[in-house]
Amino acid sequence: MNQRLITTANNLEGYQITEHLGIVRGITVRSRSVIGNLVGSLQSVFGGNISVYSELCEQARQDAFDIMIQHAEELQADAIIAMRYDANEIEATITEVLCYGTAVKIKRL
Repeated sequence: MNQRLITTANNLEGYQITEHLGIVRGITVRSRSVIGNLVGSLQSVFGGNISVYSELCEQARQDAFDIMIQHAEELQADAIIAMRYDANEIEATITEVLCYGTAVKIKRL
């Protein structure tokens, strides 16, 4: 995917979808460390953004996104449509983050 055309929409304005290649996904599983939990607990006492958890979540989403793009590249996709994120708690300190969408071939209108 040279251009990285990725959207949460079901189509791409100005392009025609010529082929659906299937679902692509990226999955990462993260755990919060004991130190991270301690820092998060201390930050929660004062309220506001808990930066240690925000950073962990952002990195997990980015990793899942990057893996999804790799899968699309393996299929030689031109774009990904209907991209979504999902997250599930596996255990109290372990979370799965999933990024998925539909890989497609496109042509400019």
